[in-house]
Amino acid sequence: MVNFKIDNNIKTDFPHYWELCVGSCHAYTALREDYRKQLKKAHEELGFQYVRFHGLLDDDMCVLVMKKDFMGNELGLVYNFVNIDNICDFLLSIGMKPFLELGFMPSALASEDKTVFHYKGNITPPMDYHAWAELIRRLTEHLIERYGLLEVSQWYFEVWNEPNLAVFFSGTKEEYFKLYEVTARTIKEVNSSLKVGGPATSCNSWIKDTIDYCETNKVPLDFISTHHYPTDDPLWRSGMDITDFFKSGLAGKGEYERGILRKMTEKAREEAGEYPLYYTEWNTSAMTNADRHDECYASAMIAKTLADNDGLVKGYSYWTFTDIFEEGSQIPGAFHDGFGLMTYAGIPKPAYRLFELFHGLGSKRLKVESDDKDSTVELLATETDKGHRLAVYNHNIMTGAIQEEEVTIHIPGMVTGSEVMVYRIDEDHANAKKLWIKMGSPEYLKTEEVDKLMTESELKAEKLSCNDTITCTVPPHGVVVIDF
Repeated sequence: MVNFKIDNNIKTDFPHYWELCVGSCHAYTALREDYRKQLKKAHEELGFQYVRFHGLLDDDMCVLVMKKDFMGNELGLVYNFVNIDNICDFLLSIGMKPFLELGFMPSALASEDKTVFHYKGNITPPMDYHAWAELIRRLTEHLIERYGLLEVSQWYFEVWNEPNLAVFFSGTKEEYFKLYEVTARTIKEVNSSLKVGGPATSCNSWIKDTIDYCETNKVPLDFISTHHYPTDDPLWRSGMDITDFFKSGLAGKGEYERGILRKMTEKAREEAGEYPLYYTEWNTSAMTNADRHDECYASAMIAKTLADNDGLVKGYSYWTFTDIFEEGSQIPGAFHDGFGLMTYAGIPKPAYRLFELFHGLGSKRLKVESDDKDSTVELLATETDKGHRLAVYNHNIMTGAIQEEEVTIHIPGMVTGSEVMVYRIDEDHANAKKLWIKMGSPEYLKTEEVDKLMTESELKAEKLSCNDTITCTVPPHGVVVIDF
């Protein structure tokens, strides 16, 4: 039995920092109807305000191409922002905004022919930085002309994606800083009120180096962005450069510890100093096919992470809102352990339902005390407009010890006989994958199967009566959310 006591007199601000932004696959998928339906649903039900994607400048977006005649003779560069406009128009129409990751390199400007992913984003520096600056200038001016400075000044301009990984940037750290400097100066020359930042690195990397470079060279820097996943832990602890880490043979070895994302975030917060800190990618794992993104394990870990990182970051963008995802091509299978909160058919996973319940948390956090600091069960308590919402989550890492826990929550002053509403996420609640397995794990879903799975994914409310205490059972990797 784990006992919690809530002090309703001690409250702190609890901004929903995780709702600022959510990630998605490359920009071109934002032109798809099914993508748009799912993003609108996520915005309305989960509260996400911005969306971030790779590939804004990729060749499939036709932003900048070298026009040629039928003989292959080059006729000059052609700029075309119509697909970007189409996406931004849609986002604004549903009440969202873009978090603009500026990349990858249009092949017409690329210094080499090196690409990443199924959709072949070019990862090389520009062959001509003046031409790159001209593209950034034209795009920025176009966005202001189309949407107005008041609107665009609320957007974020982030330079590139994970330049510390050779798979995403073929240049050196120094070449990235040059790319960042040219980009940031160009954007600020168009209008100084626009927000630009980086380095958008993996594994909490280059934060101090970026700040030192920008401050030494008086380069504009409005925010720090980086990424992390718990599976980064062995690399993060090694202190090695990522290239040396993979050469060392340590990659893929070792286990991350419970709550590691909090430790990573605390260090990044310290390194960022006075700069706003945004995590523009994170998830319960950087791997797929073995890491239980589709199961209740993810929802419990997300609950702990969001509770842990309160007060440390301005934004915390989950990667991604949907399994409409083409980095390695569209992976087959209705449930295939993809990064998304929804399957490609739009079926909410347990993680989706966790974000939905957290969207209903209040903006004031209450003090909670526990009589068992070593338990895998924790409690987050908030005050809402209608009363209180409590989130109890039972999380440990996949290889860690965990068991069903009896929990008693003491709430002094609660009216005897109050009606309490309870929502559960666990193996038997809000878990569409379990029904899908019972169906025989069909790779392709029929309409009636989708409908059944949608229903199975829903949150079901239970009613309880209580006095000054609430008692509940929380299974391994389960979440119990209580309204009173």
